[in-house]
Amino acid sequence: MKAAELRQKKPEELKSMVTDLLREQFNLRMQNGSGQLSKPSQIKVVRRDIARIKTILKEMASSNNS
Repeated sequence: MKAAELRQKKPEELKSMVTDLLREQFNLRMQNGSGQLSKPSQIKVVRRDIARIKTILKEMASSNNS
């Protein structure tokens, strides 16, 4: 996911994306714990996507307050 693409979305869409990614992160952690995870690097990608979306949400919130 690119930050420029995310900035074009509405905050509601971004919040739902974060929820979906958190579920995916949980599932990946469970797979990793049981030894079924085929691509361990996927955990890192999901974690960074969550952080990227949360950062953009904070930027949007701070720009609305100014």
